[in-house]
Amino acid sequence: MTNQNQACTKSDIAGASFSIHPMSDSFISIIKDALEKTDTSKVYVKTDDVTTTVRGKLVHIFDVTKAIFLHAASTGEHVAFQATYSLGCPGDSQGEAYMETDDAPLNTESIKDIEQYVAAKFSLYPLGGGNYMDVIYDQIEAMKEYVNVSPAHYSTRLDGDASDIFRGLEQVFTATVERGSSHTVMTVSISANSPSHKGNGADE
Repeated sequence: MTNQNQACTKSDIAGASFSIHPMSDSFISIIKDALEKTDTSKVYVKTDDVTTTVRGKLVHIFDVTKAIFLHAASTGEHVAFQATYSLGCPGDSQGEAYMETDDAPLNTESIKDIEQYVAAKFSLYPLGGGNYMDVIYDQIEAMKEYVNVSPAHYSTRLDGDASDIFRGLEQVFTATVERGSSHTVMTVSISANSPSHKGNGADE
């Protein structure tokens, strides 16, 4: 039986657990190449038979996950990406957290010229706060600065360039943390190069 009385301590350790699925017979090489092209030296990384986990500073968590996705999507194959981002209470173990690194992202240069239309959905969960729905609505509105935003069941849909979407996701996640959420969680699903994407950037 798990301990229900664990201490809730302040933690700046961020993490993401993600899966990437290239719809291709070459999915193994696509995933391996994307990982090899991404500099992960400022985060903790562990891959098992279900997901890959990265831990460290929030700026590097988004930098690494964005780069891995973009490198895979740049092959032109249909790629699906799912991730859960988390920061805060009930905290995280300090070991292997890479929190002593600086804040300079390592993959900006390698992905700056990759233009990739994607469709995405995200859900934001500011746990441990007060008026959480106000926080969610405010951040959905803030996403409109970066990409096209539309409602969807149980989530919010985003359409636009992948770099813009990741930039917006990082900003709204950070803003949620700064508004006092003691534990912030975000789930994200992204699709690139889907056969259902029209040329104008909308789904059929």
